Amino acid sequence: MSRRSFSPKLLLRVIPVLAIVLFIFIASSCSREEPTGEKPMVVVTILPQAEFVKKVGGDRVDVTVMVPPGANVHIYEPTPSQMTILAKAAMYAKVGSGIEFELTWMEKLRAVNKEMLVVDCSAGVPLQEVIDEVDSSEIDPHIWMSPGNVAVMVQNIYEGLVTIDAANKAYYEQHRDAYLQELSRLDREIRDSLSGVPDRTFMVYHPYLGYFAREYGLTMLSIEKEGKEPTAAGMARMIAQAKERNITVIFAEPQFNPQSAKVIADAIGGRVVFIDPLAGDYVANMRYFLGELVSAMNRAGR
Repeated sequence: MSRRSFSPKLLLRVIPVLAIVLFIFIASSCSREEPTGEKPMVVVTILPQAEFVKKVGGDRVDVTVMVPPGANVHIYEPTPSQMTILAKAAMYAKVGSGIEFELTWMEKLRAVNKEMLVVDCSAGVPLQEVIDEVDSSEIDPHIWMSPGNVAVMVQNIYEGLVTIDAANKAYYEQHRDAYLQELSRLDREIRDSLSGVPDRTFMVYHPYLGYFAREYGLTMLSIEKEGKEPTAAGMARMIAQAKERNITVIFAEPQFNPQSAKVIADAIGGRVVFIDPLAGDYVANMRYFLGELVSAMNRAGR
């Protein structure tokens, strides 16, 4: 049998054809590749936000909280392991209302992952100054303590999730609407429960319930002024106000030293009730606060 060899001209014609065939094969192989199944990672600042993201994102997202349970959001510093997770995140949902952790760390967190979408949960929320501050322009960061504000935060989170994962838009929309209905029921429950209270004034150690007070037409009296412990004269004034209004409950955050609140509570024959604004189960936490608040106000009106 004779051997035939390819001529150089034939090789020049065959090689481009082979290259095209190889490209088509590789492209078709890539298009048939199964998805990795990895969920987008969403990082949030505080624990209540984790509930908001999970309620909208369901089982389609993973959530990491920067400030863990029991930590003080005013002084917390992220750990190296958290920064490693942040580097892989698709989205960061910041509170956006001037919370101290974000004021200190947000630019550094952005620098770790410049491709990460940053969602401002406070966008569209009417911010207010801290109640009972004298000559202060400090913005109250505790926007999530009002269910109405949370509804806005949830919408912002939904829009962020759709941006990073448009394929699951219908899923996120359905879950968003379900949680908005839950928040609406909570709002109606609060309004109904407060409708008959005789005295709409309550006392706190740190002014963290200002948005709640504004939302429901209440008056919040704060022991702490401008982030400082009260003076002896200030303590005497708060005791007098409490007695005048028959206040017997002082609400405090577990993250703060409640000593001044306890002194005033002892002076008025009352007690300190801890309401954690950083609790994880938001709706249950707000219902617990509502029960304590209504009970305190009903006693005050007697």
